[in-house]
Amino acid sequence: MPQVPKDGSAEVTKGCGPLIPPLSEITRPLRQQVFDRVRAAGQIPRVQLAKELGVSPASVTTATQELMEAGLIEEVSVLREGDQGRGRPAVALGVRPDAHRVVGMKLSDREHTAVIVDFAGRLIADDTIPRRPDVMDLNSLLDATETLLDRVCAKAGLSRSDLSAVGLGVPGFVDSSSGRVFWSPVLTARDVALSSAATQRLGLPVIVDNDANLVTLAELWFGAGRRLSDFAVVTIEHGVGMGYVINHRIYRGFTGLGMELGHTKVQLDGALCRCGQRGCLEAYVADYALAREATTALNWTNKEGQSISILLESLYDHAKAGNTAARSIFRRAGRYLAVGLSNVINIFDPELIILSGERMRYDYLYANETLAEIKNLAIATGKPLPPIEIHAWGDLLWAHGAAALALSAVSEDRLLPGRELAAQ
Repeated sequence: MPQVPKDGSAEVTKGCGPLIPPLSEITRPLRQQVFDRVRAAGQIPRVQLAKELGVSPASVTTATQELMEAGLIEEVSVLREGDQGRGRPAVALGVRPDAHRVVGMKLSDREHTAVIVDFAGRLIADDTIPRRPDVMDLNSLLDATETLLDRVCAKAGLSRSDLSAVGLGVPGFVDSSSGRVFWSPVLTARDVALSSAATQRLGLPVIVDNDANLVTLAELWFGAGRRLSDFAVVTIEHGVGMGYVINHRIYRGFTGLGMELGHTKVQLDGALCRCGQRGCLEAYVADYALAREATTALNWTNKEGQSISILLESLYDHAKAGNTAARSIFRRAGRYLAVGLSNVINIFDPELIILSGERMRYDYLYANETLAEIKNLAIATGKPLPPIEIHAWGDLLWAHGAAALALSAVSEDRLLPGRELAAQ
């Protein structure tokens, strides 16, 4: 799959998944270590595998033979540098792309997106459908999911029987291990067993997760986080989310509901958040919060019927044109964002913080003075603060993260004995 760099252009890269340093995963089964390293490298010779894993060539041969017999990896021919077609090509190992295909989907407030990728993580097809502005009940959401699945399958020339799993992301409070959505702004009901309901409707195993975790998975599998052991991703769009990677693994907390940065409190008895509580960071930074501020501060009562996207575009245009009230709205939101990010630094000390989401193109939200304020709020240790990168991705990145969720589940199901890929 192409890695999508920060400017949005396509750049071909090899492999997918975390690039874990050699000799750091010795507690995991060797067969899984071998498979993960082959997938991450794209193509790798057996002798290099043995060297990186610190095991004998015979052990690698045994493990790779088992993986080939299971149909998960294959031998591929690669030309040696300088050979120019002379002699026999070298033999390396690679993931068998057609072993499995998975779908990744993101359901959001504005539109639903989907991608189909092969077992090597390469994009086969993608699609997007607009979403009705009202909050949906479970059946309506499943209808939209099924419609999107059929459309993206048609684009790929595949049927549902050609797929192994579906990764599904929604905003809100999601326990991925149980497949339950305790609250989401796209659903009318609370505590919904979305994984089992979607599995029954689609006839495929469905794994669900919080949408911010999907962006984090996308960075971990395809983006800037592949080589990092610890990093944070903060998403700013319809809400404020956060995903965190510790030791090359996404961290979800004891009950699976951790990392809810958007619902940390920054103001006692403050602004109303869409979760129903007051004073959440999201209630000062998210798009609906900016639109709410604009309606009041700029006396835009005549625009209350307009979509949030149109209101934000108008607010941004006013700010660029020098409107003091419009600029103050972004400035205030930026200061709250600085509070949230400095807390992330003080608690976790990440190697990198990635700000992601379509809203990041509103540069007044993360202007230089806002980022500089983080330095004043973070603990003064004399050491440099972690770098902060801006990734203004589109919604397809979230779907790629959902695909990574499905790929991971399918891989573990095939590699770890006794594990069943099924909704709980």
